[in-house]
Amino acid sequence: MTDVLSTLFRSDQGGHEQVVLCQDRETGLKAVVAIHSTALGPSLGGTRFHAYASADDPEQAAVLDALNLSRGMSYKNAMAGLDHGGGKAVIIGDPETDKTEGLLLAYGRFVASLGGRYVTACDVGTYVHDMDVVSRTNRWTTGRSPENGGCGDSSVLTSFGVFQGMRAVAEHLWGTSSLRGRRVGIAGVGKVGHILVDHLVADGAEVVITDVRQASVDRVLAAHPGVAVAADTDALIREPLDVYAPCALGGALNDDTVPVLAAKAVCGAANNQLEHPGVEKDLADRGILYAPDYVVNAGGVIQVAEELHGFDMDRARAKAARIFDTTVEIFRRAASDGVPPAVAADRIAEQRMADARRRG
Repeated sequence: MTDVLSTLFRSDQGGHEQVVLCQDRETGLKAVVAIHSTALGPSLGGTRFHAYASADDPEQAAVLDALNLSRGMSYKNAMAGLDHGGGKAVIIGDPETDKTEGLLLAYGRFVASLGGRYVTACDVGTYVHDMDVVSRTNRWTTGRSPENGGCGDSSVLTSFGVFQGMRAVAEHLWGTSSLRGRRVGIAGVGKVGHILVDHLVADGAEVVITDVRQASVDRVLAAHPGVAVAADTDALIREPLDVYAPCALGGALNDDTVPVLAAKAVCGAANNQLEHPGVEKDLADRGILYAPDYVVNAGGVIQVAEELHGFDMDRARAKAARIFDTTVEIFRRAASDGVPPAVAADRIAEQRMADARRRG
């Protein structure tokens, strides 16, 4: 619990405003809702449904995940220009076996109890039809189906935004925003990753993929037979790549992977890719350009935020397209300040939140 409390109150992260532990004995719901900041507006972030089976203490792991993810959402929403703070929820359990309608309805009631301080959406382990259920017990749910007044699958613009980030990487490194002829490795071709493959293939990139689920690999190969497959993520990161795209869970860039990473740049959809502070410097020291994850994967939150104002896909897509310009500007700022791109992005986001707090 010490690790949880230190993360909750860390002054260098601005501190979390509120953390709610939710339990419903009848349905078996155990959940955590973490609100990092409401400086820019109501906190907004998805609901993750995950078992944390490999952790010694799954409950503590879930709380730490919620704390880290909610902080990331504050920075993501700030950099995306949204009038929202950062929040995140975690439901503890196996979505394949533990997810029920009753559990989702109970979770929705907990979201409602926060009175609009937290707006939820999809994340790992939750889908559009789940948000349709959750929304039946509260009015602060996004990522619903179009039939229920929502924006549909937010992975559509998440993948589009990551592709815009990759275009910015190409512009910075090679002087052209096209990925044509570039070799891109994608670790994780699930909800976001498989759509990212579509964008890259259409742009003429050479794509290599890996995923722990064979069905996900098979889906990509059925659509794009020319895509190559690596044995696993460990093999993929050692391949000579122009861009490496982590698109699964966080912590992909760490003390083990960075020393053997053979890519020229990293730009992916996964949240919290840097396992700990200092990894961004390790990447820079090796000459690997890092596109900050919370900047390039913001297309999804841009999509669901639009839902709150009457969803229009063209308007949302136009906002997500600006991820290209934002990423280019971060690379410029990093170069001028002599810091890694992750540090430059943090400074910009923190300034926006600080300005909002001063305005009251």
